[in-house]
Amino acid sequence: MFKRKTGNKQSEDKDKKPHSLNVDDLKSELQAEIGDCSDLNFRTLKKNGKKIVYCFLSSLIDKTSLDEFLLLPVQQNTQEEWTTESLAQILPIAEISAANQLKEVVSSLIEGKAYIYIDGEPYGILANVGSTVERSLEKAETESLVYGPKISFTESLIGNLNIIRSNLKDPKLCMEDITIGKRVKTPGKLVYVKDIADEDNVNTFRQRITELEYDYIPDTTVLGQLIEDNSWTIFPQIMSTELPDRVTLSLMRGRVAVMMDRSPSAIYGPTPFLSFFESTEDVYMRWNMGLFLRMLRIVSIFLSVLLTPAYVAVLTYHYEIIPSALLISLGQSRANVPFPPILEALLLEFVIELLREAGARLPTKVGQTMGIVGGIVIGQAAVQAGFTSNILIIIIALSALGSFTSPSYIMGTAIRMIRFPIIVLAGLWGGIGIMYSFCFILIHLLKLTTIGRPYLMPVYPFRWKDLGYSILKFPAQFLSYRPLTNRPVDNELFPKQKGREKKDVDE
Repeated sequence: MFKRKTGNKQSEDKDKKPHSLNVDDLKSELQAEIGDCSDLNFRTLKKNGKKIVYCFLSSLIDKTSLDEFLLLPVQQNTQEEWTTESLAQILPIAEISAANQLKEVVSSLIEGKAYIYIDGEPYGILANVGSTVERSLEKAETESLVYGPKISFTESLIGNLNIIRSNLKDPKLCMEDITIGKRVKTPGKLVYVKDIADEDNVNTFRQRITELEYDYIPDTTVLGQLIEDNSWTIFPQIMSTELPDRVTLSLMRGRVAVMMDRSPSAIYGPTPFLSFFESTEDVYMRWNMGLFLRMLRIVSIFLSVLLTPAYVAVLTYHYEIIPSALLISLGQSRANVPFPPILEALLLEFVIELLREAGARLPTKVGQTMGIVGGIVIGQAAVQAGFTSNILIIIIALSALGSFTSPSYIMGTAIRMIRFPIIVLAGLWGGIGIMYSFCFILIHLLKLTTIGRPYLMPVYPFRWKDLGYSILKFPAQFLSYRPLTNRPVDNELFPKQKGREKKDVDE
């Protein structure tokens, strides 16, 4: 019945043919493969001189479904000749399949299926009666929105696919089955729109996932780190999101998404650098409001990286560029500070990061109180004790606020981290150190790729049409094309001239 690997080629050829086992041998085989598991149960029935055994893991199945759909029909049926085919005919359950391989049966039992075997038959039946712990649909927490749908993904792959199907009722929407992990095989889906997504992008995702040799991959965020182009850089190259509508919009723009069972988020790509500063609210708002907010995010991120290093460089090397009135107030503010500007800035940056991390780990109400009270108390006490100046506290607060404007949490964290080496170089070499840092980051970004595509698209290589999907925001009737950076097969969203025509009712 089961096929095992042996050293004898003749035995291997023989084992390829299904053959029969009795019930006791089946139990021994499964117990030897799964091990000493207290939740591995066997229920044996005897019908017309034949034994029928039910094998299942009690912690993974729905006992009501097992009793009602698998046990009860057999007990109530009075037919004389029992075969696997006749058994399959009377089971009132949709998901059943035949199996006679040990590896397949064991993996199915771990997924929550029950295995039904009749004594002496060449194969048995796998029936899906699994019961998984799932939470209901909730509002997104890490990606807060004002406009647009608020629901987030859950840990159920089937439920998440249901949301995507409900949002995107396109017959060309493809959901390929993929198995993620070598030892612990987690089911997943490769999602894309067939006549929109570029085949090279789909093949890249498929190849990188299938070639992974990791025993266990717990979440899509970990999977994204394993399949991205450069694992050493601090900048993420694959977007992770908990918002279904963000995935839907990306699919319609030619991107490819990956979803996993037991993971409350999805990943998709290719995602260039500027895509991490886009929000789904930009789509739902008027184009001029969306443009304003998008530019606000980009400028605030730039200032977040620049403000504190500029403060350190100016006070250390470039006093001459400070206006006289401001120089007097700066001198008075720093009169009692015993530390050089670089140590003063690094100390306050460390305190801000400490407060942020503590607030994120504490319960919601306690974390909010900790952030507000801790920031005010520590900031005021630091100024009065002479550890820092009032002006630096303002600059650090503005820098922290700027980094929080990124819609992507992981990109915001990356922006906060790169501030520290820039502050150090600003303290060592002043403005030259800042320019050296920015040139190094720019060269690094130019070398990066996302799923084989340039990371700084559409700025480099420059594609002026795609600026409306990245830096700028145009009225919807002018965006009649999909982003060229994703290399979509079907590039047209709607006819260009039709989108700009406006007719009255009487026309």
